Amino acid sequence: MTTTNDRTPTPTSADEFRYVAADGPEVQPLLRDLEREYDSRYGDIFGGAAQELSRYPAERFARPDGAFVLLVRDGVALAGGAFMRYDADTAEIKRVWTNADFRSQGLAKRVLAELEDEARRRGYAHIHLTTGPRQPEAVRLYLGAGYTPQFDTTLPADEVGVHPFRKSLTPWSHR
Repeated sequence: MTTTNDRTPTPTSADEFRYVAADGPEVQPLLRDLEREYDSRYGDIFGGAAQELSRYPAERFARPDGAFVLLVRDGVALAGGAFMRYDADTAEIKRVWTNADFRSQGLAKRVLAELEDEARRRGYAHIHLTTGPRQPEAVRLYLGAGYTPQFDTTLPADEVGVHPFRKSLTPWSHR
């Protein structure tokens, strides 16, 4: 794999996006790793990771309103993420994850772009998402991808709490 100077890897012919069921077996490693990651960062704040990850039924991430995608190389899930309907014209991004062995390669950025493209194909005009105060790399990802923070960025992260972001998927929409 070649890498550009911004550390974004050039996709290899072995990389593919696979749309899968949110409760399918290929998603389980992602969910287990997210649970471990959330527990290590937040403990039982927000009710614990297991509660957060089970908050939405798998059907919320299925067609026609949602999607769950994995970025796979040689049968290994490198990264993934999902979206579900937030409102009539807004998708909500959830579960963005990168396998710890493949971090710092721009894979989450690729997954985010794929989710945005799929949401646009499904007719959504906006994206809404949230991340937590102990995930500064996620905040950097979303800011770098053109998301607008819906919180006071001058406040300390723990004071803000949940960090909401929004992005328009259409050039003419300013909501």
